Amino acid sequence: MPIATTDSRLPSIAFLGIGLMGRPMAAALLAAGYPVSVWNRSPGKTAPLVEAGARAAATIAEAVGGAAIIFTMMSDGAAVGEVLFGAAGAAAAMAKGPLPKGALVIDCSSIEPSRARDHAERLAALGVGALDAPVSGGPSGAEAASLAIMAGGSEADYARGEPVLEALGRPLRVGPAGAGQLAKLANQIIVGLEIAAVAEALLLASQGGAEPARVREAMSGGFADSLVLQIHGERMLERKFLPGGAARIHLKDFTNIVAEAEACGLDLPFSRTALELFKSLVERGGGGYDHSALLLELEHRNAPARLGTAPDQLPDQLP
Repeated sequence: MPIATTDSRLPSIAFLGIGLMGRPMAAALLAAGYPVSVWNRSPGKTAPLVEAGARAAATIAEAVGGAAIIFTMMSDGAAVGEVLFGAAGAAAAMAKGPLPKGALVIDCSSIEPSRARDHAERLAALGVGALDAPVSGGPSGAEAASLAIMAGGSEADYARGEPVLEALGRPLRVGPAGAGQLAKLANQIIVGLEIAAVAEALLLASQGGAEPARVREAMSGGFADSLVLQIHGERMLERKFLPGGAARIHLKDFTNIVAEAEACGLDLPFSRTALELFKSLVERGGGGYDHSALLLELEHRNAPARLGTAPDQLPDQLP
């Protein structure tokens, strides 16, 4: 990773959470010239970013000290809450001041909309703005700085955050606090159900005697074509289930989807079925598999049906 040249005229950033998505996102901010401090529970993950010009912080307080914008990219809502509001979290550090003018927290994690609204209220009490800005596009989109970014928050907070988010992809404000998380849940419904649909379609074609790779090719360009058919369909045909997006993350999302639907008085039967499928896959040890491994759950339910003869490539087989 080349060393980035920072621009002192740009606001300083603290990036908390250097994982599969956080690392390329922080790298994109560095490449855009932002001064970036990085913190992660496992400090070793920050090393490539430090080599590229980021400043490593041993604690959250050290990372956020003096930062005008704080990004969080964590695995779930509980982790975000701990990083922001735990005893050694960002809020405690910011409360000690002094706060930079227009201090803003941008949470790109996928969490519950109600929790995002609560976080925004608690940060506002400290004089800190907040955006819930979950992303879609996966690690490849983060690497290319082409993420779809769904932002919830006030118009004023979004106006401050938009230029920074544009370094990561295509941001759009979709409503007040919590609305970004609602948009991400809607996104995950579509992605998850498309994965299930592609898995069912290719398994049916295979079991019925058609050549599934040619079936996928034949559908390309028609109404059934999609990024999921192209990317995840290829993973299924090649039986490459290395994440990508992990099944346990999609299980978390569908758990939040069904809970949010119930809170809204909605019955979403397809989402409930997807939740059941992902839950079973994770319970059988597939939590770390790519979410295209939903195919394995369908094969388990229809044994000995199997898509193709290639050996499975699974995360636990990595050196």
